Amino acid sequence: MRIAVEPADIDALGHVNNVVYLRWVQDIAIAHWKAAANAADQEKLLWIVVRHEIDYKQAARLGDAIVARTWVGAATRIKFERHTELLRASDGCLLAKARTVWCPIDAVTGKPTSVSAEVRAGFSAAGEEIGPPMNADKRR
Repeated sequence: MRIAVEPADIDALGHVNNVVYLRWVQDIAIAHWKAAANAADQEKLLWIVVRHEIDYKQAARLGDAIVARTWVGAATRIKFERHTELLRASDGCLLAKARTVWCPIDAVTGKPTSVSAEVRAGFSAAGEEIGPPMNADKRR
């Protein structure tokens, strides 16, 4: 997903505010869910975040174009891991990387729920379990 840095994204230090990076992490996760999940699953499942980890590597500035990449990771019964990278489009520089843990909830009850085999297959890396926090110096 391509993102343009807007004037409202800039903080007092002259670069993109940390909260904006978090918004971008959430925006690409939602876009991926809407693009990949079928309509029935989108109607019955909602997702809440139970954990965000973000490593900030370089500052983004006004005028930068950002490329956001996301992929799914490990899963347990009700926790799904998602990885995101935010890169500067002009040079591919890694600006930030995130690991987010999401929990599926039932759209009617608002309670955590298990997902179908199809959702599990499409939104988790097979055979993995969610492990310790991501090491800031390496990709997991």
